[in-house]
Amino acid sequence: MYQYDSYDKDLVNQRVEQFADQLKRRLNGELSEEEFLPLRLQNGIYLQKHAYMLRVAIPYGTLSPTQLMTLADIADEFDRGYGHFTTRQNIQFNWIDLERTPQILQRLAEVEMHSIQTSGNCIRNVTTEAFAGVSADEVVDPRPIAEILRQWSTINPEFLFLPRKFKIAVSSTTEDRAAVRSHDLGIYLDKNPTTGELVANIMVGGGLGRTPIISKILKKNLPWKHLLPYLEAVLRVYNRHGRRDNRYKARIKILVKELGIDSFAKEIDNEWQLLKNGSSELTKTEYNRIAQHFTANKLEDTDTHHFEQHLAENKEFFRWVSTNTHQHKNKHYLSVIISTKQGASNPPGDMSSTDMRYIAQLANDNNFAEIRVTHEQNLVLPEVKKSILFELWQQLNSQRLATPTVGLLSDMITCPGGDYCALANAKSIPIAAAIQQQFSDLDYLHDIGTLSLNISGCMNACAHHHIASIGILGVDKKGMEWYQVTIGGRQGKQAKIGKSIGRAFEAELIPNVIDKLIQVYLVNRNEQETFSDTVDRLGLQPFKDKVYNHKKDAL
Repeated sequence: MYQYDSYDKDLVNQRVEQFADQLKRRLNGELSEEEFLPLRLQNGIYLQKHAYMLRVAIPYGTLSPTQLMTLADIADEFDRGYGHFTTRQNIQFNWIDLERTPQILQRLAEVEMHSIQTSGNCIRNVTTEAFAGVSADEVVDPRPIAEILRQWSTINPEFLFLPRKFKIAVSSTTEDRAAVRSHDLGIYLDKNPTTGELVANIMVGGGLGRTPIISKILKKNLPWKHLLPYLEAVLRVYNRHGRRDNRYKARIKILVKELGIDSFAKEIDNEWQLLKNGSSELTKTEYNRIAQHFTANKLEDTDTHHFEQHLAENKEFFRWVSTNTHQHKNKHYLSVIISTKQGASNPPGDMSSTDMRYIAQLANDNNFAEIRVTHEQNLVLPEVKKSILFELWQQLNSQRLATPTVGLLSDMITCPGGDYCALANAKSIPIAAAIQQQFSDLDYLHDIGTLSLNISGCMNACAHHHIASIGILGVDKKGMEWYQVTIGGRQGKQAKIGKSIGRAFEAELIPNVIDKLIQVYLVNRNEQETFSDTVDRLGLQPFKDKVYNHKKDAL
């Protein structure tokens, strides 16, 4: 795990002092709210419905046990005893007193954390997948590149006032678990098949929200040393040509769409020639300086006999392993996924300070150096010996942290919605709770199999509903909350935007609508066919016929 050097520490501490002074000037009237707004946003502070919200950066989703303990302390001391993990691997605190934010930022700085650039029109937190460095299907570890991008983009004066926010994701696995193609800029790391050199395939123009677009390939097989000047060229062109007169048309996806990918790529190449082989080229020395923090642990072969025996004899343990673990590079280890979706009483992504402390202490007790945050708002212990897995499961299960539903219908991605967010048109959390109540039978969930269900409270699509097997979007109709449903979306390298099945539904109808969609899938699916596969094969009509068989059900 990356450790701050003196430059990191000085930068973060200076930002804490700067913001404390900025806040003081705002509170005594020297700064207007308009002047203060961009200052607080670039420190991750939003004004929401009921209070201020603070978004804390978790670079590429990696936490130490000490950091997770500190987040638990902040939740208790400055919030209401919980935090909300997001699809961008950050954590949000929803009940913050603005006057106390400098104290929170100072506490974060003490454990090498911050909230810099978690909001505002700048480069946001760089994300990657939660199994980086350990996944069996990984080509190279993406974390050194992700950390290099973090350092390059943090308080880079050229990119602090972009036309709109800018999000970057990095992946280097057979299966993309970082939603790379729904980002402004995505990077697929690979190796040149001839030379073995690290190369990057650059994707651009992705994004969801009001105009959902899947990114397109911009540059293939870019040698790693050229990565920063090439990305700098992308940002310069965007900064120069991106719309600033209309925030709904200001994202880079709109610029790429209007120019066309070929014209955009030509513009980037022209700019790149001015930067290529310059001072921002990556060197082996610089790469190694960062990569040394991500060297693989020395792993020991252990006896897996008891693990196999427990799998054969304990149905609950077998079920949990089948959904809540991920294949490690070493056959004696697995990665463990801890679900935040504990049932209808717990909003997806929310975790209490008690559970945070328990997981952090569990990590300390087992010498786990890291805890990861997933795109799906869960947590991961990346490197667990199979020989201790049964005991670990028992410990997690005793705290209701072993819900065996990762990847299943009830493992929903949900934004805070209208309960907190001032932008939301409708609530997300009650819809998630109602669906979890309807689909609480574990046998039925496992029979349905892998299926993603995402719920967004507005068109900003913070829960990525467009790329879910089933997506739910909250909309406002004459002051009432209604919900549109899309089906057939996909995440990953073959990402696809789901299609609307028709008219919106009232909130109380949504669980039954989901049930009807699932019934069509179960009756018609072929062997090994996912929900979206079935939608692709059958089209929308069978699903629409089932859902809208009573016209009074929909508006």
